[in-house]
Amino acid sequence: MRNRKQSISGVSPEIEYSEDLAAFISASPTSFHAAREVARRLDAAGFTHQLESEPWDGSEGGHYVVRDGAVIAWRVPRGKPQSFRIVGSHTDSPGFKVKPSATSNHFGFSQINVETYGGLLANSWLNRELGLAGRIVCLDGSVHLVKTDPLMVIPQLAPHLDRSVREKLTLNPQKHLHPIWTLTDTAPDASLYDELSSRSKINPEQIAGADLFAYDTQPPEIVGGTFLAAGRQDNLVSVHASVNALIAAECPEIAVMAAFDHEEVGSGTAAGASGPLLETVLARIAIALGRSQDQTYQMLARSSCVSSDAGHSINPNYAEFHDPDQYPVMGHGPMIKINSDQRYASDARGQALWLRACGEAGEATQEFVSNNAVSCGTTIGPLTATRLGIDTVDVGVPLLSMHSVRELSSVHDVHALSNIMKGYWNLA
Repeated sequence: MRNRKQSISGVSPEIEYSEDLAAFISASPTSFHAAREVARRLDAAGFTHQLESEPWDGSEGGHYVVRDGAVIAWRVPRGKPQSFRIVGSHTDSPGFKVKPSATSNHFGFSQINVETYGGLLANSWLNRELGLAGRIVCLDGSVHLVKTDPLMVIPQLAPHLDRSVREKLTLNPQKHLHPIWTLTDTAPDASLYDELSSRSKINPEQIAGADLFAYDTQPPEIVGGTFLAAGRQDNLVSVHASVNALIAAECPEIAVMAAFDHEEVGSGTAAGASGPLLETVLARIAIALGRSQDQTYQMLARSSCVSSDAGHSINPNYAEFHDPDQYPVMGHGPMIKINSDQRYASDARGQALWLRACGEAGEATQEFVSNNAVSCGTTIGPLTATRLGIDTVDVGVPLLSMHSVRELSSVHDVHALSNIMKGYWNLA
C-alpha cells in the first residue's frame, strides 16, 4: 500500500525520505565515510560509542561499534530480552581503488593507477568527473578520512578512431580504465599524495598507506518525483533504511543493525560478514547482560536476521533476463529474494517473518526468483545464517543499472524498506 500523504512542508514522505537518503549517499563516498555518517546519526540520536578494546557496556539504550568501514549498532530494551533481531547490510560498492604506486606518466598525461574493486559495470564510469575518497593512515597510526572534488576522468575512445565501438565495447581493465588527472608539461612533478595532503593538512612524509577509491561527483537527483538516481545505492539504501528504522523502532528484544564492509569482494575480512565481528558483538552483549554461554546460545536460537541488499527490478528493455511468470517491478515495494541453491538464505520461515513485518508496517512486498537460464548473485544472508545458525531472510529494493556508477531506485520502495524494518523490530 502506498503512502501518498503530504507532510507539513507539503512534500510527500517518500520524497522527504529520499532527499535524506540522497544526503546520506553524498556523505558516504566510501565505506569508511558511510561508517562515520552512521556513527554521526547514531550520536545525534543518543547512542553511545563502544570501543572494542574497552569493557562492554550492558546498560539499557543504544550503543554502537565501528570497525574500519563496518558499523554495528544495537539497543538494549528494558526487562530481560530473550533474543536478537538483526538487520544486515553492507557499506561498500563496486568501483576503482588506487594502487600503492598511485601515479604514472604516459604520452604527456599524468594518470592515477587504479585496480577494479568488485564487479563494476565498467562502461558506466567512462567520461565521468570522478573524485577520490577514502582513508589515509600515518606512521603514528592516526587515520584521516579524505574526499576530493572532481579530480580525474577515464576518457573513452572516439568512434572516428574505431568504428566498432558503436557496435561492441570491450574494455581492458589495465589499458582502458586508467584515469587521467593532469598534464605532465603543466605539472611535471605532480604527486597525488601531495595533492591530498594539501587538502587535509597531513604531512606527506608521514603517510604510511592509504585506501582510496574513485567516486562519481555528480550529486544524487530525484527524477520526475518517481526515481532516485545516485551511485552506491547498492547497498547504502539498506544501510540508511536500517539506521532510520533502528532509531525510530521500539523493539521488545535487542535490535541490532549490522552494516559490513567488503561484501562486493567476498566478505572474507575482519570487517566483513564472514569475519567474527557480529558474532563477537552479540556474545559480548549477552555476557554484559549476565548471560552464561548456554544462555547466549539460547538467545541465538530464538534470534532472526533480515539480510537487506539490493535486487534487480525487471528492465523493460531486457525483460528476457527475468522469469517470465514472476518478476519484481520498481515502485511495487521491496522484495523477498529466493534461490533454491541458497545463494539467498530465504526459506518459508523467513518469508513468514518478512510478511509479518510488512503487515506490521502496512507495506506491500513482492518476490524475486531468477530466470533458470540466468546466474544468480548472493548476499551476506547465507554467510550470516551459516556463521550464526539463525533464521534469515534475504530482501531488498529492486534497482535498475545495478553496479553502474549511477543506479536507479524508486522513491516509494526505499521509503517502504525502512518502514518494514521498523515493523520487523516492532513485532510483539
